[in-house]
Amino acid sequence: MFTITNGFTYVAFLMFIAGGLLALEKYAKWKIFNWVPPLVFIYVLNMVFCTIGLYDMASGSAVKAAYSNLKNNLLYAMIFVMLLRCDFRKLAKLGARMIAIFLGCSATIAVGTIAGYPIFMNSIGGGEKTWAATAALYASWVGGSGNMAAMQAALPVDEGAYACALALDTVCYSLWIALLLFMVKYADKWDNAVKADTSKLQAVADAANAEIEKEKSVKASAADWIFMIGVSLLVSAVGQMIGGFLNTTFKNMGLGMFDKGTCTTVFITILGLVCAMTPLGKMPAVNELSSVYLYAVVSLLASTATLVDLVAAPMWVVYGLFILVIHVVGMFILSKLFHWDLCMVSTASVANIGGSASAPIIAVAYNQAYAGIGVLMGVVGAAIGNIVGLAMGAVLKMLAGC
Repeated sequence: MFTITNGFTYVAFLMFIAGGLLALEKYAKWKIFNWVPPLVFIYVLNMVFCTIGLYDMASGSAVKAAYSNLKNNLLYAMIFVMLLRCDFRKLAKLGARMIAIFLGCSATIAVGTIAGYPIFMNSIGGGEKTWAATAALYASWVGGSGNMAAMQAALPVDEGAYACALALDTVCYSLWIALLLFMVKYADKWDNAVKADTSKLQAVADAANAEIEKEKSVKASAADWIFMIGVSLLVSAVGQMIGGFLNTTFKNMGLGMFDKGTCTTVFITILGLVCAMTPLGKMPAVNELSSVYLYAVVSLLASTATLVDLVAAPMWVVYGLFILVIHVVGMFILSKLFHWDLCMVSTASVANIGGSASAPIIAVAYNQAYAGIGVLMGVVGAAIGNIVGLAMGAVLKMLAGC
């Protein structure tokens, strides 16, 4: 069989596959993309190509060298650019109530993840192989795909377990968004049961929509793109040097658990959140560039994973459904206590599990004016996803006995 052995050809092919799928979504408008996003197809196709030996991943090969040189460098650049969207001053438009609903969703998903891990640990592949991938999944279910990819650099994520976690993410997300859309017509029953308070909802929606429209008014120029690429790559390079320095410092202090990947991820996360409140956070190329980096990084990660490990995926999906059941029960209890309506609970839930691109789908099913709330809730998740993912990793590693 034909095998790609040239590093540049390998990278060119990965980007062609990613670009081709995105073009199909935009121009062919296939309905399947409404249920399964192109990112999933990118991952699965590259897993297939890896399984059949299309990529020469032998130690010392040019393809392996290209992968090693690009993966972390682009990943850290992606983390930085992704977090430039997360200006906490924008998030203030949501108000304390909306942020509390979002964090309630994150907390109940965390309870389900932690409670279910000892139950499902052995059936999904064992603690040593799966704790980091499960933490990556949790980071994704708080923030999004970018946060899940970030955990690849911060934690020792097994490639096969990562593939299974992605399968869980895709299946459960598709089922979840369909269920929440179905539940729209029963919102009155939920709201009556919890005595929901929606008195200030429209004011929050108006403020959130005004913030989103302000961002859309400026188009990115070539200068914006070149500047942001240069800044993000330089941050990646300098961040890795600082991460190495912090790792050495912590080791000398007897804190060896903070490895270079963790130190670098935390440093770049904090730097990104700080820079989001500067003029860098207003650069019009930020959203598009973070997507470009995401597709490139996911393509690279998938090109080293095989389909063999997906035999464990069915039990991963059962684990995911268990987490969602705990999530629903927990959110109903919190809604009874704080009188949260189903519209905002559903929007916050999808903002966690699907990200800022998916949350408006649920929000507008209730009211067209609520789209901005969904977007900003997704931004909250992207801002905290890396930190809570690392915290979840520490908990699951302890439960796994590693």
